[in-house]
Amino acid sequence: MTASQVHFADFIQTHDRTASILADAKRLSEQAIVAEGIEMVYHAGSQDYHVLRGVDLTIQQGDIHLLMGPSGSGKTTLLSILAGILTPTAGSVKLLGREITQMTREQLAHFRLQNIGFIFQGFNLFPALTASENVEVALKVKGIRGSSNRRRMAQALLTQVKLSDRINHLPRDLSGGQKQRVAIARALAGDPQIIMADEPTAALDSHSGHAVIELLRQLAKESDRTVLIVTHDPRLMDVADEVSLLEDGILKRN
Repeated sequence: MTASQVHFADFIQTHDRTASILADAKRLSEQAIVAEGIEMVYHAGSQDYHVLRGVDLTIQQGDIHLLMGPSGSGKTTLLSILAGILTPTAGSVKLLGREITQMTREQLAHFRLQNIGFIFQGFNLFPALTASENVEVALKVKGIRGSSNRRRMAQALLTQVKLSDRINHLPRDLSGGQKQRVAIARALAGDPQIIMADEPTAALDSHSGHAVIELLRQLAKESDRTVLIVTHDPRLMDVADEVSLLEDGILKRN
């Protein structure tokens, strides 16, 4: 082999290594949620209850991921761990490339505030506040200054979820689907990259439930947000990129 051929072979090897490193870096940067070896054990007297057993889960940025399973399978516990609300007995969780299981309580609270939006089964709206005011409260908590600025942003978010004609309505004057849309607008306050939803369609009829999930799908894909949904509702599988099944604390991928 001539010297020029050796140099060319070295160049090709270096190029291949660089391409592989860049591909790995791109793949890692696209992982919004990475859980490894998650264990959760509760102690009650002399008894140990293993709620989660060695759960590994990776969710790509921009994906809609369903976490399904029977009641008592550990779904809400896993969601709470992934959100940094509960600390696992063992294992690690990385969100947007940062390991939240190593954060202090203050760091974790700040991280959640800036990066995660939550949607709950029971809507959790303030009954004495209008739709706009419910969203404005979330914006204020997120650090958005100026009441007029918050109101403008709240109205824009409510318009985004197709509630421009319900901005000044109280929750009692809204349907279940409309209340959940307000909750989605509130979750979008501050433009979080991750949305976590716990049974978002459980309190809705079939039509309203499908409309809410289709809205979540649209919002996720338009803004490259990651959406993790805990649900019993098999109808939601139509809009999911990935589905995981949790049974007896063990995670299985469909």
